[in-house]
Amino acid sequence: MRVITGSARGRKLKTLEGGDIVRPTTDRVKEAMFSIIQFDLPDAAVLDLFAGSGQLGIEALSRGAKSCIFVDKNSDAFETVRENLASTKLADRATVLNADSETYIRNSKNKFDIVILDPPYNMGIIDRVLPDVAKCCNDGATIICESEFTETLPEEAGGFVKFKEYKYSKIKLTTYKHK
Repeated sequence: MRVITGSARGRKLKTLEGGDIVRPTTDRVKEAMFSIIQFDLPDAAVLDLFAGSGQLGIEALSRGAKSCIFVDKNSDAFETVRENLASTKLADRATVLNADSETYIRNSKNKFDIVILDPPYNMGIIDRVLPDVAKCCNDGATIICESEFTETLPEEAGGFVKFKEYKYSKIKLTTYKHK
C-alpha cells in the first residue's frame, strides 16, 4: 500500500494484520475515488471515518487537503494511522482519534468539506451514520462511501442525495451532495 500522488507520493504505508480488522482499499479504487473528488480537495477539511490504516485520509492530505480527522476505535488502527502520518510527514495537519466512529459522528461539532466513509461491508453502518454525517458537513460538501457493489445505500440522508455510483469489480463508490 502506498500514497499515489501529491506531497507524499510513493511513500509506503503500514497496514494492519488480519482481514477481520481492516480491508485496505485497492490502488485502483483509491485512484478512482480521488479522481471523483479531486477538485474538492484543495484546502478541504476532511473526515476519514472508520480510518483503518489511514490511507484514504493520508491520500487526501497528500493531494492538498487542509486538514483531516481520522477516527477508528481499534487501538492498532489508531497507532498505525499515527505511524503512517509520521512517515509521510503529514501529521501536522491531522488529528487521530481512538474512538467509536458512530459515537464520534453523532456528537461531533466539527464541520467538513469531504467525508470518506469506508466501514465494514454489509452491516448497515453507512445507513446508520449518514444522517449524522450530513449534520457535520459544510455547504457544498461531498460524502463519498465505499461499499460492496451489492449493498444498497439510501437515496438521501439529512439534506444530502445520492449523486452518483461507480462500480469497480466487487466495490462500489457512492457520492452524496446537497439537495
